[in-house]
Amino acid sequence: MIAAVAMLPCTAYTQEKAMKEKITQTAGRDQLENFAPQFAHFNDDVLFGENWNNEDIDVKTRCIITVVALMSQGITDSSLVHHLQNAKNHGVTKAQIAAVITHVAFYAGWPKAWAVFRLAKNVWTDSTAPATDAKAQHAQRLLFPIGEPNAAFAQYFTGQSFLAPISNEQVKMFNVTFEPRCRNNWHIHHATKGGGQMLIGIGGRGYYQEWGKEPVEIREGTVIHIPANVKHWHGAAPDSWFSHIAVEIEGDNTSNEWLEPVTDEDYNKLK
Repeated sequence: MIAAVAMLPCTAYTQEKAMKEKITQTAGRDQLENFAPQFAHFNDDVLFGENWNNEDIDVKTRCIITVVALMSQGITDSSLVHHLQNAKNHGVTKAQIAAVITHVAFYAGWPKAWAVFRLAKNVWTDSTAPATDAKAQHAQRLLFPIGEPNAAFAQYFTGQSFLAPISNEQVKMFNVTFEPRCRNNWHIHHATKGGGQMLIGIGGRGYYQEWGKEPVEIREGTVIHIPANVKHWHGAAPDSWFSHIAVEIEGDNTSNEWLEPVTDEDYNKLK
C-alpha cells in the first residue's frame, strides 16, 4: 500500500531551507521499478532529478508554472492541493497566488478559477496556524521524521498525508503520518503467496478497518497484521494527528489495488 515519494527528513522545515534543498524523488522506482523501469527512470532521474533541479528557473517559479498548468487542464483534485502547498512552502504569498489565479482565469476559464480559489483559500488561510502547531508538536513526539507531503499517491487519500522512508533495503519500512480525519482509500494488497502489510502505531491515534468488520483503534505500540487479499483502509482519528510505521511483507505476485474512498458518512461514525 505504501504511497512512496522521495522525502527529505527534516525537523524545522522553513521556506529558506525549501528554496535551497535539492529536490529528489524515488516514487518511480519504489512503485514501478520492476513493472516499468524506464518510466521510473524518467520520473525520478529526469523529471525530478534534472528538470526540477535545473537552476535556469527557480523552484518558486516552477511551483507557479505547475499550478497554472494543472489549473489550465481543469485538474483540481488533491494533486493540485499538494502543488499549492508546495508553492506556499517555496515563498508564494497569498496575494501572489490570488493574482496568478486571477490572471490565468482570463485565459483558462472563469469556472476553473473559482475551483482553484476554493482550494487556495484553505492552503493560505490564517486558520491553518493551529494545525501547523499541532503538526510540529506531533513531530516532536516521534522517533522518526514526518517527511514531506505524500504527493505521489495523494489521489488515494482523503486529506493530507506525509511520508518518510525509513528503510529501502532488506525490509521496506515507511513512516506514514496523517493529519486529523485523513485516511487512505479502501485498498487490497494482492499476493498469491505471502504478501500483505504490517502497521506499527508510533504516535497519535488512528484506525484500521477490514471490509465487513468493525474499525480497530491504533495507538502508540499497536501492531496490525494485514493479510494479503483483504480489503481495508487506515488513517487518523477525527481529533488527532497519527503516525504509523508501514512494513511491506514480501510475497509472490504482489500488487496493490486502490479502490473507492472511505465515505464521510462511514468515517463520521468513528470517535
